[in-house]
Amino acid sequence: MMRAALVAACIAVSVVGPAAAKVKAARPVTLPVADRDSLRAAILADRADTDVSLRTNPNSALGSIARVDFGRPARALVVGAAPTCDLVLDDPSVRAQHVRVTVEGDSFHVRALDPGATFTAFTAGGRDTTDATLPPSWIGVGRYRVRLSHQNAPALVACDPDLPAKATFAGSVWWPIDFAYRFIAELEPDATPDTLWIESTSSAPRASIRVGWFRFVVGGKEQKLAAVRLLEPGVGPDDVSVFFQDATSGKGSYGMGRYVDPEKRPDGSFGLDFNRAYNPNCAISPHYNCPVPPAENRLAVAVRAGAAYHLHGGKDDHGH
Repeated sequence: MMRAALVAACIAVSVVGPAAAKVKAARPVTLPVADRDSLRAAILADRADTDVSLRTNPNSALGSIARVDFGRPARALVVGAAPTCDLVLDDPSVRAQHVRVTVEGDSFHVRALDPGATFTAFTAGGRDTTDATLPPSWIGVGRYRVRLSHQNAPALVACDPDLPAKATFAGSVWWPIDFAYRFIAELEPDATPDTLWIESTSSAPRASIRVGWFRFVVGGKEQKLAAVRLLEPGVGPDDVSVFFQDATSGKGSYGMGRYVDPEKRPDGSFGLDFNRAYNPNCAISPHYNCPVPPAENRLAVAVRAGAAYHLHGGKDDHGH
């Protein structure tokens, strides 16, 4: 199945035809005062919503308490209160052997085990059930949330909605909004699209396709970042991601790097706004598997925009 996905993805990219000429590097967008004010308000609202979600969302990475990998070949994992379970959730709301989870291709088969045990299938309308085949998603087991994480390295991630750390979270740290880091950029197709293996924090390298390049100007100098599409369940055919490091990585921002999501516009160009750059979940919790920016996406310039300090105590990996 993985091989078929790789072939299909390569075919999908190759039909673009011969690579276009090098696109002109984008410069910061000049906005009228009213538009700047509206955009600033929207970004600030998004940042506030991010912190509210980290504190209150039952699936928040701040509430993660455990991760168990299925291994290769994938084996069934049992979730329950018994100490012999693969994922132990020691709480009266959880039966001794509550559910068994099995990987089936790109999906997960979840079946309740002990009498009276049920689980909540959120992708099936939030109904309680005893047996279901589900896509990568979340289920409720007692008072806990359990993520069915695929990413071609299947795992279960448990979150405790009532973990005290969520309520005491002091908030994220962001650089001031600076529209010198906001661009409307053309995607320059990769001349030789091929599989790009991206390192990951909790698994073997993950397959992706480099769909092209974004060129833009920071500090008067042209920069270039590769845009990729991960080849794994849950990633759509038009999804584009940019994983990057810069001169602030480990010196003011999360050491592993940050992400920014290009937004496709009706004319085919992309909005690339580093004021919206964010930390991956592994900046918050050790229980997540996050793509590591490839070597070609390590900028020498400082991008002082978007998410700043590592969320663990407001410091990055080097204590800054």
